[in-house]
Amino acid sequence: MKKNVLLVAVFWLACSFHPKEINWVAIGDSITYLNEHTNETGNRVTKGYMTRVVEKLPNIRYSNQGHNGWTAICIAADIEKLGLLRADVYSIFLGTNDWWAGKPLGRLSDYENNTGNTTVYGAFRTIINKLRSLNAHAKIILITPMQRTDFVYIANFKNNAYGSYKEKNSQLLEQFADAVKIIGKTEHFTVVDLYHNNAIALKQLVKYKRLKHPQTGIYQNYAYPKYIGIPFNPERDEYPYPVDAIGVTYDGLHPSDKGYAIITDMLVTILKKY
Repeated sequence: MKKNVLLVAVFWLACSFHPKEINWVAIGDSITYLNEHTNETGNRVTKGYMTRVVEKLPNIRYSNQGHNGWTAICIAADIEKLGLLRADVYSIFLGTNDWWAGKPLGRLSDYENNTGNTTVYGAFRTIINKLRSLNAHAKIILITPMQRTDFVYIANFKNNAYGSYKEKNSQLLEQFADAVKIIGKTEHFTVVDLYHNNAIALKQLVKYKRLKHPQTGIYQNYAYPKYIGIPFNPERDEYPYPVDAIGVTYDGLHPSDKGYAIITDMLVTILKKY
């Protein structure tokens, strides 16, 4: 009898120390999408933030809802078509494409009054409403867009964009990051503030940008902010970010392994509490 009691006690202790399985749905844009498509980085990235998180927290199972090039407004408009699953945790990592596309940010009142998907604030309300309909008790983590410098797509140099050091459509990317923080504060959600993390600020995004000197035509390596305004010709110039230029991004926008590791550590700190 005592032996049976001891076995039950040992079994109970073993179960009590076994972390429960957590289902996590990560909603985002290309920064999330690339977790399953590292080949599209020119093999400059080995693994994204979701893979890295579950390596550190193996009790978590994730579903990748990253959509390459999509805005929060696009996600909201197609929210019923995405096949979102019921989960214990949802993360939303959007905003950088809305800024570059010149989408109107709107105001907190758009979120509070559920005014629809014409503004980013309104789109976040649509997304969050959907997540709550799937699981009213789920944890929701908001991730701000990170700073970005001059982006040049490694597979198509004509796909390029300037960085968050200046406005697009009279809006700063920081305003989009602050909007995410405001929504988080309003809803008492946990917010991962990448934008204001000094480890992934503009100076750390790339070590340099390799461009032709405007007068001599000779290639030079320009650190931030000296490369701002120096022309880049996508039809004739070399790729401006050789491997040695990789910082916390590999192309000025998308995280490198170093960048993904920073994002991972911030998420693990939160997720391990669940």
